[in-house]
Amino acid sequence: MQSDVSALRGRGDLLATIEGRLGAGGGVALHGPAGIGKTALLDAVAAAACARGELVVRLRPVRSERRIPYAGVADLILQLPSPAREALLPAQRGALAALRQGLAPRAGAPALARRLVLPLLLAHSARLRPVLLVLDDCQWLDPESAELIAFAMRRRPGPRVRVIAAERRPDAGSGPPAADRRPDAGSRPPAAERRPHSAGSSAADRSFAASASSVRRRAARLCPAPALELAVPPLEADDLTELLEAHGLPCRTASRLHEASAGNPFLALTLGAAQPPGEAWRPAPLPEAARELLRDRLAALPADVAHTLLVAALAAGPTVALLRRAGREDAVRDLRVAAAAGVVEVTGERVRFTPPLLATVVAEDAPAGDRAEAHAALAAGAVDPVQALRHRALRSSVPDAAVAGSLAAAAERASGRPAAELYLLAADRCPHTHADRRLDWLVAAARDGLAGGAAALAGRAAEAVLAAPGASAEHRVRARLVLIDLAGQGLAEMGEMFAAALAEAGDDPFLSAPVRLRRTWAALLTGDPDRAAAEAAHTALAARRAADPTTEAMALSVLAQIERLRGEPGWADTLTQALVLPAAPAPDWLHYGPRYVAARFAMMDDRLEEARAALLGLLVVAEQDRIGEARVEVLRSLSEVATRAGRCREALSYAHRAVRAAQRAGLSPGPTWYTAAIAELAGGSLSAAAGFARRGVRASEQEGDTLYLRRNLHALGQAELRAGETRAGVAALRRLRDLDSGFAGADPMIVRWHGDLAGGLAALGEHAEAVATLVAGRAAAERLGENPALAGYLDRAAAVVLSESGQADSAVLLSASAAQHFEQLHQPIEQAHALLVQGSAERRRRRYAAARLAIGAALTIFLAADAKPWAEQTERALAGTSAAGTPIDLGLTSTELRIAGLVRDGASNREIAGRLYLSVKTVEATLTRIYRKLGVRSRTQLSSRLPTVVSEVTTSV
Repeated sequence: MQSDVSALRGRGDLLATIEGRLGAGGGVALHGPAGIGKTALLDAVAAAACARGELVVRLRPVRSERRIPYAGVADLILQLPSPAREALLPAQRGALAALRQGLAPRAGAPALARRLVLPLLLAHSARLRPVLLVLDDCQWLDPESAELIAFAMRRRPGPRVRVIAAERRPDAGSGPPAADRRPDAGSRPPAAERRPHSAGSSAADRSFAASASSVRRRAARLCPAPALELAVPPLEADDLTELLEAHGLPCRTASRLHEASAGNPFLALTLGAAQPPGEAWRPAPLPEAARELLRDRLAALPADVAHTLLVAALAAGPTVALLRRAGREDAVRDLRVAAAAGVVEVTGERVRFTPPLLATVVAEDAPAGDRAEAHAALAAGAVDPVQALRHRALRSSVPDAAVAGSLAAAAERASGRPAAELYLLAADRCPHTHADRRLDWLVAAARDGLAGGAAALAGRAAEAVLAAPGASAEHRVRARLVLIDLAGQGLAEMGEMFAAALAEAGDDPFLSAPVRLRRTWAALLTGDPDRAAAEAAHTALAARRAADPTTEAMALSVLAQIERLRGEPGWADTLTQALVLPAAPAPDWLHYGPRYVAARFAMMDDRLEEARAALLGLLVVAEQDRIGEARVEVLRSLSEVATRAGRCREALSYAHRAVRAAQRAGLSPGPTWYTAAIAELAGGSLSAAAGFARRGVRASEQEGDTLYLRRNLHALGQAELRAGETRAGVAALRRLRDLDSGFAGADPMIVRWHGDLAGGLAALGEHAEAVATLVAGRAAAERLGENPALAGYLDRAAAVVLSESGQADSAVLLSASAAQHFEQLHQPIEQAHALLVQGSAERRRRRYAAARLAIGAALTIFLAADAKPWAEQTERALAGTSAAGTPIDLGLTSTELRIAGLVRDGASNREIAGRLYLSVKTVEATLTRIYRKLGVRSRTQLSSRLPTVVSEVTTSV
């Protein structure tokens, strides 16, 4: 029995909880909606039990079997070993035979024997080997089998019989089985036979909903006590990304698929499989498998509830108050029933379908007459006159010039997604005699949809322009620009679109300049700086001819970046030209403008306070960005500045805000994963940093984004080196070096890899290559002129190489000089890193007091900066240094070492918990592990067992 490993991503903690409870005896009841991953968990648990030699009995009933009495028990009995059946008494074997044949029970003793035979049979089986019952889709188990299994578990067949069961909850089926229904619901036809939007008695609907809830929690009743009930949650966005990648889907689909599926893995995979390969994700027709899965959640709902949901699905922003104004006076009751069925979430007044695609299914499955009636009700209940106009227009699809004109006029007063919807609706209602006006409205819908983050609306409107006969060159170019912008980081795939747009633009600089600007970005992303520079120059010239200072400023800004990337000193003059232009990029283009580029350059030059002040000012403007890309870029830069300035908590906060914002906006994840990796390297964890960097490498490869491929490789190399995976780290950095060879004269301050690669090579004994790497870095630095920060990086790296090659005296001098450089630049993380290198070199000289002094100073700085992984590494280095010159290895983790030192100093468990921000229970559990590792039984024995160095560690905490 094999389980799909990819299906278990993000389920590690849940699996551990399940295994822990099953290992202690009892049972586990899983619940969740269809497609959430319950079966994958059952498969994993069953596979582990099989590997341990246990008897796994698996039941997975289907919908049609729930009306077949004893079908489940008959299947279960067939899987039990024959010696267990032979151990039964003759009367018990007769009852067993009746069960296997599914015969109806008779009153009296035969019925009792039938109830007793299953616990006896399980007990006999457990004497042979442990038994694990794996019960999937318990909602389809026939009531007779469910009652017998529940009775057997209440009879306690023994600790060697355990159960894991799973059911859909909220029950997504067509209501409870006939045998489970209450008498007042018995005459109601099955849900499959009734129209969701037909009229029905609200009392009967309430009774039906109550009877449906009566079969919930069946899985828990099928488990022996103590039973642990666990909800299988939706997957987090990062886990869903890995799952999609394992099935061949690109990273950039993940954020939008996560939102569309609400983290349901089956739904996300089904939607992903429906997308055309190699294209940016765009909403496609809902696959039938996904539609059926979503219909299952809706099928059992009463007619009144279904009608309320239709009104909510057609509303632009459904609220409880709006539903009441639209005539759904029992909206609160209906929404409560729908929420219990897992269809909606109600937060205050706001109503949200979960997943959002349920609204699509509700709207598309409703008859046209019901939709028209719902739109009329929404028009009557709308407070906003624009929304009232929208719903009146949606009642009919007949073209009407007056209606179309009213919609377009309303769209001019709106912006973003609402404007896009109104323009698109105006174009749809526009008669064919007004073709030019229709095309104007479609272009406006595409641009407003893009600005409002409504990718589906923008793409639909742009494609409608390109499909329209007789569209002008300007209409077509504007539409193609929207489709190019929808590609995000995937501009490398837009070659045909660029060519067509330039051909249609012809000699018109007003049309060609925006196209060339995007071609500049594409060339830069794909690692062709020469072509990017040429395109940027052409763009600036065309924009000047078109009197378009904003486009010209953005072109000059990217040209300055290219010049700096190539190590050309003229970049400062180019950026100055951009800054003096009267440019005013919209908030969603802010990150392409000269002010943002100037702030980035200040960060690269380690003018950190200047960069931070500029970025905080830009963040105020970027918060108005409805697409989200400018906001993400400013947050990313603020995180990187905070990392260099030694504000690690701030860096992590900004980085994770950027990741979440990019996910919500559906942006390419490679840049934000790089920033998160850098923040985790400083203040989080090395394993998290490596995870972000690996995913960033894959995402950048898929996007053809050479810029962030290089950055993510640098982050990955650092994470691997610091985790002790030296060869893997060197391999990542060598690949980065090879990529950088395509950027002749590249500025080493942008991606500072030379020192890291040299240190890794020296650790592997590759001293000649390490020296050559440093020589190349210094040569690049000399071309740029004197830079204290770069000198500090290279001096520190040279100290590592010298120390590894036996020249510890020189290493001490260089690392001390580097520490002074970084102290003057107010970069505490880099300063402490240099002190750590200095301490290591002192140790090689056997000057242990000097080593402890340098490493202790580094630890103090790291702790003050909340640089957790650096502090842990430094504590290990300090613990490995003793006055006698003998390395100490107590086998304790850094946290255990700190707790042990505080115990030695006489601190109570509560005092330790307060100092280290832990719970008292965590301190107690950790102290138990320390006793076991050191072979002691008391605090007194622990204190005598500890060396003096532990006190030195905790003194610095």
